[in-house]
Amino acid sequence: MCGRFTNRYSWSELSRLYSLAGSAPPPSNFRPRYNIAPTDTVPVIRRRAGGRAADFLKWGLVPLSAKNAADAAKLINARAETVADKPLFRSAFLHRRCLVAADGFYEWKKVSAKQKAPYFITLRDNAPFAFAGIYEYWIPREGPRLETFAILTCAPNSLIAPLHDRMPVILPPETWPAWLGEQLVSPDRLKMLLKPFPPEPMDAWPVGPRVGNVANDDEGLIARESGIA
Repeated sequence: MCGRFTNRYSWSELSRLYSLAGSAPPPSNFRPRYNIAPTDTVPVIRRRAGGRAADFLKWGLVPLSAKNAADAAKLINARAETVADKPLFRSAFLHRRCLVAADGFYEWKKVSAKQKAPYFITLRDNAPFAFAGIYEYWIPREGPRLETFAILTCAPNSLIAPLHDRMPVILPPETWPAWLGEQLVSPDRLKMLLKPFPPEPMDAWPVGPRVGNVANDDEGLIARESGIA
């Protein structure tokens, strides 16, 4: 699964890396994020008539059929193997795909029956990447429309497998046009993109337990924890 991730880009970097077309910067300060957690509101990249745009959506999918938004935190991920067929996600997979801007994520390795150790995973050369995401609209009886997203997950590669049995689907830049719908491709072709990212460009290292507290969101969270393999 993917339950925590980072997005350390500035707004200008985000705009350049994802080739945004005219997205207005957020009204409040856009700061680096080191501990993005479920129900946080973060930028995702979507196709618009004038090009790509970054919009701020809540992490945790609320289906259109939901009676309320209380269960948003339960649908933070969707399995790549079933996203095209599962009724809960099928329409979003076909019509509402997005890129979740990120530059790293965390997984917890089981080290004993009662203990798990967090690891930070990123690309060695800091190359831009994005998680494959899907999004939904939900209209409450009162109040504004709520837009939410989920991150797709797949089987782990050889780097992640010792840490966890799932990993987020990481899409390299050359796949972004197809995933965003800028290129017309079949559902079968889209499903072919949902595979483990190669382990060779990736790196992982142990970090401290502070990442387990969502109140902590600072650069120290990704520092290598000494004394842990």
